[in-house]
Amino acid sequence: MKKLMDQIVKFGIVGVVCFGIDFAITLIVSALLRKAGMATSPAALIGAFWGFTISVIINYLLSMKFVFKRREDMDPKKEFVIFVILSLFGLLLNEAIIKVSIDVIYENSAFLKQHLGAGLVTAGAKMVATAIVMVYNFVTRKLFLEEKKVAG
Repeated sequence: MKKLMDQIVKFGIVGVVCFGIDFAITLIVSALLRKAGMATSPAALIGAFWGFTISVIINYLLSMKFVFKRREDMDPKKEFVIFVILSLFGLLLNEAIIKVSIDVIYENSAFLKQHLGAGLVTAGAKMVATAIVMVYNFVTRKLFLEEKKVAG
């Protein structure tokens, strides 16, 4: 149990670092796109795509070095492909949560629109999406990428 807790803590640290990268890129890109005249939702989705993509590469490198024990029976190229495929599902989940948060919840709430600006709603949607995708990432990476110990 201690090993699992240590692994979760390491995963959390890597996640915080990658979240910072993802979050910063998301907000910077979406702000630049809004400044250029793009509407909030598409700007947030494009920013989130780039933030997520760059952070996935960094997350792979850090996760496989510090969090998960590599499977000896898996080629590193195959490992990276599986990591990217799992991350793409995470990206779809991430984008769906942001889209629903902005297009359904925010756009249909006069209260939220009155009290929250585009930057704040983008940040809030991104934080909710990140929390959910983080759980998905840990579980799927542990299941598909980590070396499994044989009982005996």
